Amino acid sequence: MTSKTPAAGRPTVATVYGYPRQGQNRELKKSVEGYWKGRTAADALRDTARELRRTNWRHLADAGITEVPTGDFSYYDHVLDTSVMVGAVPERHRAAVEADPLDGYFAMARGTQDVAPLEMTKWFDTNYHYLVPELGPDTVFTADSTKQVAELTEALRSGHTARPVLVGPVTYLLLAKPAPGVAADFDPLALLDRLLPVYAQVLADLRAAGAEWVQLDEPALVQDRTPAELNATARAYRELGGSTDRPKLLVASYFDRLGEALPVLAKAPVEGLALDFTEAAAGNLDDLAAVGGLPGKRLVAGVVGGRNIWINDYEKSLSTLGTLLGLADRVDVAASCSLLHVPLDATAERDIDPQVRRWLAFARQKTAEVATLARGLARGTDAIAAELAANRADLASRAGSALTHDPAVRARTAAVTEADGRRAQPYARRAAAQRAHLGLPLLPTTTIGSFPQTTELRTARADLRAGRIDTAGYEDRIEAEIREVLAFQEKAGIDVLVHGEPERNDMVQYFAEQLTGYLVTQHGWVQSYGTRYVRPPVLAGDISRPDPMTVRWTTYAQSQTSKPVKGMLTGPVTMLAWSFVRDDQPLGDTARQVALALRDEVGDLEAAGTSVIQVDEPALRETLPLRAADHAAYLAWATESFRLTTGGVRPDTQIHTHMCYAEFGDIVAAIEDLDADVISLEAARSHMQVAGELAGAGYPREVGPGVWDIHSPRIPSVAEVTALLRKGLGAIPAERLWVNPDCGLKTRGWPETKASLEHLVEAARQVRGETA
Repeated sequence: MTSKTPAAGRPTVATVYGYPRQGQNRELKKSVEGYWKGRTAADALRDTARELRRTNWRHLADAGITEVPTGDFSYYDHVLDTSVMVGAVPERHRAAVEADPLDGYFAMARGTQDVAPLEMTKWFDTNYHYLVPELGPDTVFTADSTKQVAELTEALRSGHTARPVLVGPVTYLLLAKPAPGVAADFDPLALLDRLLPVYAQVLADLRAAGAEWVQLDEPALVQDRTPAELNATARAYRELGGSTDRPKLLVASYFDRLGEALPVLAKAPVEGLALDFTEAAAGNLDDLAAVGGLPGKRLVAGVVGGRNIWINDYEKSLSTLGTLLGLADRVDVAASCSLLHVPLDATAERDIDPQVRRWLAFARQKTAEVATLARGLARGTDAIAAELAANRADLASRAGSALTHDPAVRARTAAVTEADGRRAQPYARRAAAQRAHLGLPLLPTTTIGSFPQTTELRTARADLRAGRIDTAGYEDRIEAEIREVLAFQEKAGIDVLVHGEPERNDMVQYFAEQLTGYLVTQHGWVQSYGTRYVRPPVLAGDISRPDPMTVRWTTYAQSQTSKPVKGMLTGPVTMLAWSFVRDDQPLGDTARQVALALRDEVGDLEAAGTSVIQVDEPALRETLPLRAADHAAYLAWATESFRLTTGGVRPDTQIHTHMCYAEFGDIVAAIEDLDADVISLEAARSHMQVAGELAGAGYPREVGPGVWDIHSPRIPSVAEVTALLRKGLGAIPAERLWVNPDCGLKTRGWPETKASLEHLVEAARQVRGETA
């Protein structure tokens, strides 16, 4: 801990890189979706957005943030905003953008019935999804700084000191993919020299509008980068830094240590660097010292975790900040990354025990932590003595809580053996037993699990919570919905059915509510993509399963049909990745606890007659560490936890898993190590790329590459699905190919769901006939 102060005349700045966009009551979601449905005018949408920005800046300033970010607000996605800023609009969307920029923007994000959207994938190892830029040798960049200048001007006119935040040019190109029709080996980074003048123009426009500083986010540099990519980074910042018509430049990285890119940026002619100094980026402090610090530069120190929801350890952060005072000309305090990744306000969670709630820090609490640390750094620890004392007490309360330590759970986890995580027979023998038992046709059809969550279903859950209906009345409604979902699937000709999950609010929260050790929020909304918000539960303590969680509804569904009905579970890695996970023990230990709880559920499903059980792991790839050196350790515990969940079933019980919207090519070996019998994956937007990757790696099991992009309102035609299936057959033999959508259907409406699934089944029949 330190009581040092910065150099005289240079007050410590408290800042953040971004803030939740949705508003206290998800006003942005409601306004955007109202616009899509024609209920909200464009001007009304813009007014809502403007008021949300002003409210955010006001909250930040009131909390003690002395430099607010601008440009981080987005109607849909900040990477898509960057594509608009640099004029990288795909040819198929140009007419729509020229006719109406707002409608064209949403067409790029969501597609239309006639035009496909941009591909969507995960933002590094988070659960946020971005729209992938499509670039090629013929791409022409043009500067459009309208949004960035307008939002900066709004903040300045409101009396704030503001810093525009942009996706940096190197990260933007490293996130991009070759446009359709462009050779797969085209490297978008080859366009750097073409892109840099556009960034220079945007920077000049922001300077003219009053920006003193502009932040350029380069999180891609925390990944393993080639010498050529590092040389391109050096060239980029020599050119941008060498311009005289620009603001001061702050280059930011986060999510991991900067590593070999740190000396490149330390030498660049920019005025400041922003680095992550949380546990996720262990090594940045030593690496910074090794390069001799940042003499003459500003250092923005991300010491408050921007992705977790646990309170900061003030004494630890002040110790780090004290060390950094000797390594830079100026040290300011920030969260480690944008607060986009956490909910808005923990004080709204009235259903959580008040003492436990004091362990939690959402965006508003984190901004207060940043301001407190900045005050302590500037004025000494005596200035924050009361805050330090309260922080010590809250940390001690959490460490000593019975919630965090259950001796029975820990004893069971310690007794796990390697045999517990292995099926009794190898895949080839299991596959034969499953084919005989299930009797499925070639190219069997199924869905991923959920069906549309209708207004009636949400109303029923609300009525149950409010006491307007009793449990029996609620269960009657759920049973009626299950019967309707099953009847449609049977009529459509789907081979392996699902019950539709009408009783579930969310694929993680539903299970969290029934497991010990989890806390569930009421208002903890976080953006996943576009207007899709989720409420990640809080994994606060040791995990166990008191009672069966899914058996009631799965067995009811199976009693209504002679076709197999899949049991649907969320896997242990995804239960961690899509929760705010505890940070007081290794992730592998937590995953093993969750796996054992799910193993009990799998056993009960099988005992109740369920022959097909799907354990979804869409987060397996997204949770892969950003550095290759850390991959093996992660994949070891991740795949072990899946096998521990499923390893106890009979050979003729078919285990499925599902993954979506990620890059799978570098984890094919891990996918095989899961030892699932069938895997379904996103493939429609990426044009069956994953099928080729699996085939190229010699993946030997059954695969269902998605043939319907459910994140777009488009209804795929029979011809479109048929073409994707034929492409899939070019990589995967027919006896191992399944036909299914990309993902669950929870967010879709019934009309498009019915039409799309009917097209899917018809396409499967046609291709099945051709193959036979």
